[in-house]
Amino acid sequence: MSDLPAAVFFDMDGLLVDTEGVWFEVETAAMARLGGGAWGPDHQENLVGGSLPTTVAYMLRVSGSSADPEELAEWMLEEMARRLSEGVKLMPGAVELLEEVRAAGLPVALVTSSARRLAELCLRGIGPHYFDHVVTGDDVVRTKPDPEPYLMAARLAGVAPEDCVVLEDSPNGVAAATAAGCKVVAVPGVLPVPAAPGRLVVGSLRHVDLDALRGLFDAP
Repeated sequence: MSDLPAAVFFDMDGLLVDTEGVWFEVETAAMARLGGGAWGPDHQENLVGGSLPTTVAYMLRVSGSSADPEELAEWMLEEMARRLSEGVKLMPGAVELLEEVRAAGLPVALVTSSARRLAELCLRGIGPHYFDHVVTGDDVVRTKPDPEPYLMAARLAGVAPEDCVVLEDSPNGVAAATAAGCKVVAVPGVLPVPAAPGRLVVGSLRHVDLDALRGLFDAP
């Protein structure tokens, strides 16, 4: 078992839970409130893997609105929370991989740029028992693509970042994990993620198991 990672860290939105579509609905409604015109996939692509403050700043800039950013952020949080409270859809292979990693006795953390309030709602659907630690956008000064969230997860788990594997779906998340020194499994969603040393790119979590995680440490 020594060739397994010391810990495994999972992103949340777009990786474990299918929330990108829900965020798109909330962003579209928010833009309508701002009177900023149409909101399309090209806008969302600029925000994948980012934080709510980043999203709010982008929407205010694009719309030209003078709305209060804190009020807009709170409205969007309320809308997301309302939708997530009705349940979340898990991504294919998510539960199976979480079960396998837990059965191997590996420390597991959820690392997300979302607010803790939203993470807790998603955890109801995923299963909080899978995670030893949870790092949210509320817990750090700098969110992804900064490495701070994954460095914090490694500290909480008591392991070296370079001995950990991160599972991500966005370029921002992959950049954060790479900068922290972690190995990465990328499951691209809205945006592509290129292959790179120390990185495995797959089409679905159904293609990831302990052997795949182990293989990241076998590579030169």
